[in-house]
Amino acid sequence: MSDDPRCCGTGTCIINDEGVCWCGQKWDGQKMCFPTRSEASSPLAQTQQAALSQPALTAVQPEMPSHD
Repeated sequence: MSDDPRCCGTGTCIINDEGVCWCGQKWDGQKMCFPTRSEASSPLAQTQQAALSQPALTAVQPEMPSHD
């Protein structure tokens, strides 16, 4: 679990210098909360949302030659 007082209690918080967690919550000076609608439409939020919507990388299995 994180010793960061801003952590929401899950122990999974990763909070950047601007107080924004990977989950999208932001430190408001007293608690973690989700951004307002105007904050959520900021360029930074749009970049973060675009990164989260990218498909996960998966390993590709090489095609095995047939032994016919």
